[in-house]
Amino acid sequence: MQNDAVGAKFLEFAERRMAMSEADILSCAGRLTEEQMWRRGGDHENSVANLLLHLAGNLRQWVLHGIDGQPDVRERDAEFSLHPTLSATEARAVFVEVLAESRKVITGLAPERLLEVIDPQPTGTWRHLTILEGIFQVVGHVQLHAGQIIVLTKQMAATDLDLTMPRKR
Repeated sequence: MQNDAVGAKFLEFAERRMAMSEADILSCAGRLTEEQMWRRGGDHENSVANLLLHLAGNLRQWVLHGIDGQPDVRERDAEFSLHPTLSATEARAVFVEVLAESRKVITGLAPERLLEVIDPQPTGTWRHLTILEGIFQVVGHVQLHAGQIIVLTKQMAATDLDLTMPRKR
């Protein structure tokens, strides 16, 4: 069936985009010290470590809860704590673990489920979406914060990160 082929391609591409973002994020995190991982320009900004915890919380809620039916255990405010609650290494490990589990859920999803309606944020603003919309939202969210992490890393490392093909300058 044509719709299943389109759905399968969408799921494959969503997982691949998440893997690409993960590679960029982990490359950046690997260049930063513990202090840099938690550095903020002010209380109104997020650190790289906060962004890792935020992405893990978001993926846990949207994919593991919303799509896979696991309990919603997200504590969103804790993701943005001004004071480190974990080491940067632990924050990175949480992100890697939750992303891997989320990618597994997405790759194991039957394409015919993409139009199923879910409620990923029972007390939030995003309610009653299709799984396809939820995955599209989550992949975009990961990419958005990957971009922030890249910019923060470039600023702190004061160098080009060479995350894309070599460029002529």
